[in-house]
Amino acid sequence: MLKAKTRWQLASYDEHLAANLAAETKLTPLVSKLLVIRGIHTPEQARDFLQPGPEMFYDPYLLNGMEKSVHRILQAIKRQEPICIYGDYDADGVSSTSLMVHLFRQMGAVFDYYIPNRFTEGYGLHKEALAHLHNSGFKLIVTVDTGISAVEQVEYANRLGLDVIVTDHHEPPAVIPEAFAVINPKKPGCTYPFDMLAGVGVAFKLGHALLGEAPLHLADLAALGTIADLVPLVDENRILAKVGLQRLNHTENPGLQALIRACGLSENELSAGHVGFALGPRLNASGRLETAAAAVKLLVTEDAQEADECAVTLDNLNRERQELVQQMTEEAVEMVKSQFPPDQNHVLVVAKEGWNVGVVGIVASRLVEMFYRPTIVLGIDPEKGTAKGSARSITGFDMYEALTACKEWLPHYGGHTMAAGMTLPVENLGLLREKLNELAGQWLGADDFIPLTKVDVALEPEEVSMDAVEQLAMLAPYGMRNPTPLVMLRDMETAGMRTIGRDENHLKCTLTRSGNNIDAIGFNWAHVTQQVTPKATFHVLGELSVNEWNGNRKPQMTIRDLTVPHRQIFDWRGSRDKVDKWKQLMSEPDSLTLVFRQESHEVLSGLITEEQRSFVRLVAANVGEPGSEGGRRTLILYDLPRQRSALQAIIPVWNQAERIYCLFGDPDLGMERLHCPGREHFKQLYQFFMQVPVVRHEHLDALARKLNWKRPLLDGMLDVFAELEFIIAEAEQYRFRPAADKRPLESSRIYASWKEEAELATELLLSSSEGLIQVFHQMVEPVT
Repeated sequence: MLKAKTRWQLASYDEHLAANLAAETKLTPLVSKLLVIRGIHTPEQARDFLQPGPEMFYDPYLLNGMEKSVHRILQAIKRQEPICIYGDYDADGVSSTSLMVHLFRQMGAVFDYYIPNRFTEGYGLHKEALAHLHNSGFKLIVTVDTGISAVEQVEYANRLGLDVIVTDHHEPPAVIPEAFAVINPKKPGCTYPFDMLAGVGVAFKLGHALLGEAPLHLADLAALGTIADLVPLVDENRILAKVGLQRLNHTENPGLQALIRACGLSENELSAGHVGFALGPRLNASGRLETAAAAVKLLVTEDAQEADECAVTLDNLNRERQELVQQMTEEAVEMVKSQFPPDQNHVLVVAKEGWNVGVVGIVASRLVEMFYRPTIVLGIDPEKGTAKGSARSITGFDMYEALTACKEWLPHYGGHTMAAGMTLPVENLGLLREKLNELAGQWLGADDFIPLTKVDVALEPEEVSMDAVEQLAMLAPYGMRNPTPLVMLRDMETAGMRTIGRDENHLKCTLTRSGNNIDAIGFNWAHVTQQVTPKATFHVLGELSVNEWNGNRKPQMTIRDLTVPHRQIFDWRGSRDKVDKWKQLMSEPDSLTLVFRQESHEVLSGLITEEQRSFVRLVAANVGEPGSEGGRRTLILYDLPRQRSALQAIIPVWNQAERIYCLFGDPDLGMERLHCPGREHFKQLYQFFMQVPVVRHEHLDALARKLNWKRPLLDGMLDVFAELEFIIAEAEQYRFRPAADKRPLESSRIYASWKEEAELATELLLSSSEGLIQVFHQMVEPVT
């Protein structure tokens, strides 16, 4: 057995709908199933999803507040009134701000932009900033990606005589700001058909209305913010991502060109993954460590040299951010292990002076990945006596609801189910940690602390065809609500399993069943080669793609998780490097070594520390239930048992083991005794005593050579004769008793035990690997 890293949750779908969709659209069954799982049931819906285009954009005037906003902005442009674009410092906010800059520049507006500083001002509209803008002569403020919660700030702007147009996409509060206009598809009363646009998506719709047509020349910026902000890539977001990626791959924006070069992606066909893991983080790095000025400057400049300089600055900031995250993560991990161990804490709350609040959310995500616990990471400001941080959660624990239950200790907090931010007095940290752990204890069960992987479909290997895999590309771009398809293959065997890569830490193999073969690669899965037997049967989760090599195109699975659902018995009998292999297995934290012979136990006891002694156990035939060693997944049988009852004694630990390693066999101590002599041997020895009634101990070696036996064999036979009273064992010699009663050989307890030991050794040592498994199945495996 080999456990999966996560819990697998297989999606349910209507097989009849999927079959009909495949028949009506000529799509492969795989793609049809994936579409149905994504809520697409008709050929028309499938066409719109697989072939999204600009003609599918909704009328921007369906957004409540759009008409009023357009009229006011056009009025300001006509009058040359200064307009300020007020944005945010994350990738969505930067993209939104940059899109509006290009738009207003195109329309001939008098404008500038303002983005608050994360560290000195924080998120959103600020009265001080509004006063500064008013004093600078601005008459109109257009927010992007912010403002929906700025009730007091907008009221203050109104008193100053500023008109504020709010464009935002965040969840609106109970009270909406009394702005000149508010554009937010989530706003109560707004009937816009799609309410999951990113901030840059709302800005794009404003541009659409202002120009009278979709600003497709700015779709690269729209895609950047949409993908980076992790909004669902469905409906209009999917159109923006699809059209925007096409534009991004041929962008004329000098800043984007420079950023792509800085990421080393000039030769790549850019995908949503490149935006999410390369371009987006570099844009975010600016606002996380300093201000977002460099990021906006990059995206709005028309000078190639300036663009290159900004791109280098962002790349360097991103490296600095990565090093900072790594350092803070290491410190946080050490704090968790030493002060708040996960086996005692359902929720992790860690805080420290000096931690950069711009990256605490990333560190929290790292801790969730490592420990799979809801996590809050905070930076402490000793001067203010406050802690400011970010939270990341797991499935089943609503972080926003949990923080709401702790609001008496949280002057400021906000967020949603899976992520949140908060500021609180340092003295409240302990109370917050205690209450969150109490809530998690009530809301979560043991299984909730095992990561959950959502699986799209279980496939038969023959369904993995080139047509099916090639059609998968039509589902891209992938993201929220349209994840990269994850498929399951059951009951697969492997062929050609090997490690690859410079450090040989990747796995390469062929998955096979019933003559159907699928190439597979598992990055950082090389350890599996030591944890599975050659005949193991796998269930595998992975992503399918086309692997092209030397002009040959074949389906390939990238392994994401796997499991061996049955107990595995590893045939390592007679290993020459037996002790080294045992030491390697002993290094695993869940191993238990069983030895059946005192001499073996003495040898191993000399090779381990005092702490390891409880993991090496000498087995006697009368062993009962396992003690502290129960539940150990790796069981090592180091030497040969003497009786079958010893195997029966290990049933409790055997039944709990997932992997059993058989290390017994040569060079086990006392192997010579494992051959039980037959009647002819005993007859020969008896006849010798009839001729030589007294045999001194110093002559036994010579006697063994004369009979062509090994000395342990002779010693064992002498013990049997002594038990049957055919001879008398004296201090220095054996003396024959010619008048002894005739007794059958089988009546000797020593002989019966010796015979059982030899027969058992023959079964365990001379059987094939399959035979060995059968032997254990008959002796130890529970009846099912």
